[in-house]
Amino acid sequence: MALWKEIAAAPAAAPAAATNIKPAAEAPPRASFDRVAVEPAATSARPAVRAEMKESLIASGLSIEGKISGTGHVRIAGQFKGDVNVEGNLSIEPGAKHQGEIHAGTVTVSGELTGNIGARHIDVTSTGVVVGDVKAETITVASGSRMRGHVEFGWGDSGAASARNDHKANGLVS
Repeated sequence: MALWKEIAAAPAAAPAAATNIKPAAEAPPRASFDRVAVEPAATSARPAVRAEMKESLIASGLSIEGKISGTGHVRIAGQFKGDVNVEGNLSIEPGAKHQGEIHAGTVTVSGELTGNIGARHIDVTSTGVVVGDVKAETITVASGSRMRGHVEFGWGDSGAASARNDHKANGLVS
């Protein structure tokens, strides 16, 4: 420990003055070293954050209007009016209400949804109500749930990017 303290005390101003070394000459290597040390740490931290999707919650008692998009999961327990476009999962809890289009990996509807859905998988639980068009690779509808709209599933392409269907007055897709 005594050696370490002596080494730390060595960069005093007296040796630099005796050898006529300019302090500015020492600054560039230190600055470039700091830059190299910071950049790899910042780059390696980003993939870890992206790999782990976080969940956002709209709590019961809240009413929000807007647009949600991103890579995480979303759980709606209150009221939300607007479009949702997430790579993760969307869950509409019992008693919650959502009005707008949805594009997500997996959608679970236990509350009320008025709008179109495009997803890889959709679960409509016994308390779920869906009023709108649904397009998914797979869908599970529980006994007691209610749905009104056009449903397409099992075709392989989830249509998450094209869940919107334009209907003619006769109910056929145009």
